[in-house]
Amino acid sequence: MLAREDILQLVPHQGDMCLWDEVLAWTATDIVLRARNHRDPAHPLRSDGRLRAIHLCEYGAQAMAVHGGLRARQRGGAVVPGVLVALRDVQLHVARIDDLDGAIEATAQVLAEAESSQQYGFRITHGSRVLAAGRAAVMLQPGPLPGQD
Repeated sequence: MLAREDILQLVPHQGDMCLWDEVLAWTATDIVLRARNHRDPAHPLRSDGRLRAIHLCEYGAQAMAVHGGLRARQRGGAVVPGVLVALRDVQLHVARIDDLDGAIEATAQVLAEAESSQQYGFRITHGSRVLAAGRAAVMLQPGPLPGQD
């Protein structure tokens, strides 16, 4: 299991924009993460006092980033930042998430990858309830994250 401090070393998202609190498990092909910040009134993605379900796509994309960072670190390489370029087959099963008690969890799984791109499937749950699921594609940018040269 990895804590938030470890996650911050793996992703370009810093401060409150780093959405995940902990990594529960991971392998070369998938990852499971947990967050509790969706109830925070100061959440950076909130608007009009709500955190809408569409923002679960950002949680999914950041799950991909954490997994990519872990895989790069395991290989002894630099963490490579990416740009989200596509979302596909996204299904949102709630309208908002700021009213959910307890933690949310995500699983993300590598579906396809090349040297300069990755595609993942993601699923975000609250207990046994699926909140969102879909696929996301990322184009990897050359060079390591700032501060990791």
